Amino acid sequence: VGPKLFQYVLKVLVQSVQLLYTLLSIDQPSYILLQQNPPGLPSIAVAWVAGLWWGSKLILDWHNYGYTIMSLSHGRNHPLVLIAKWYEKLFGRLSDYNLCVTDAMRKDLWVNFKIKAVTLYDKPASYFKETPLDLQHNLYMKLAKDYEPFKPRYYRAVSPSADRSAFTERDGRSGSVVRSRGRPALLISSTSWTDLSALTSVLSSPDYERFIKEGAELPALVCVITGKGPLKDYYNGLIQNLHFQHIQICTPWLEAEDYPLLLGSADLGVCLHKSSSGLDLPMKVVDMFGCCLPVCAIHFECLHELVKHNENGLIFRDSQELAKQLKMLFLDFPALEGKLHSFRENLRASRQLRWDQSWDQTVLPLLGNKE
Repeated sequence: VGPKLFQYVLKVLVQSVQLLYTLLSIDQPSYILLQQNPPGLPSIAVAWVAGLWWGSKLILDWHNYGYTIMSLSHGRNHPLVLIAKWYEKLFGRLSDYNLCVTDAMRKDLWVNFKIKAVTLYDKPASYFKETPLDLQHNLYMKLAKDYEPFKPRYYRAVSPSADRSAFTERDGRSGSVVRSRGRPALLISSTSWTDLSALTSVLSSPDYERFIKEGAELPALVCVITGKGPLKDYYNGLIQNLHFQHIQICTPWLEAEDYPLLLGSADLGVCLHKSSSGLDLPMKVVDMFGCCLPVCAIHFECLHELVKHNENGLIFRDSQELAKQLKMLFLDFPALEGKLHSFRENLRASRQLRWDQSWDQTVLPLLGNKE
């Protein structure tokens, strides 16, 4: 209750007491790692106080700036935003070690905050990988129980006893799984539902349908949008008003173990992440790359540190450019040539580090721990 500012101050005070009590109740740690800042208010200051009490080293893991996220709703010159910037600058300098997710952020931390950081790129966990065809089929059949786009579009099976999804078929006699002939392309976008305008503009455009009707070798398209956020109901309303013959849109609720399986089964990922600071990278793309899934990602300042244009994906600036990229990538789908296939092969060949390997190589030497 009360004015917004009063509510905010009270929330910070209560959280400070709760967090400090928790930190002082544990066994004495050698290090306190504040992972994935922001939010840093009040956690940076509280972790610093706890570190003083315990004699522990404080490690800050910078993924973005809290004040730039606040500025999206309040504006850059709002008093709360200026206070938040001062707060992150002050207490960030009091830390013993600093990690950050891009070289661009590392440079910015030094230039603007005089904070020396080490770049530790986000890496996918080991369970983000390509999904075997058998597991793909099991997942499609599970989703087909609740979501129309995963159900078979026409009756064609390896044998009369086969079970089918829109993408795969299992022969009831041999038990083998094959991809369905004429299957649709599976496009996935994981989002916080804050700005889907680029994707909805492409999907609502008549161009894709028109090209198919004019004879272009483009597949039917199943677009799966996952995640949760404040504008999900709004965009669901827009989606329900779209009626196409060759495009289906699905917004399923996925169990935690099904999300990496779906990423590993998809044909293309679309990332609509826009950084408030221009200095962080979308974790959703990291996970997609772990599954060797090529992406189309919307441009911002340091995205090139992750998405290599025309190597492991494509970068677009507006819905028109994204529409052109979808048409180019899905032309003659699912032929094993063309950009989409070469991007996936490049991701397979890159043999990127996993999270635990990256941590061992970058952070343990920083802490002087060779074990």
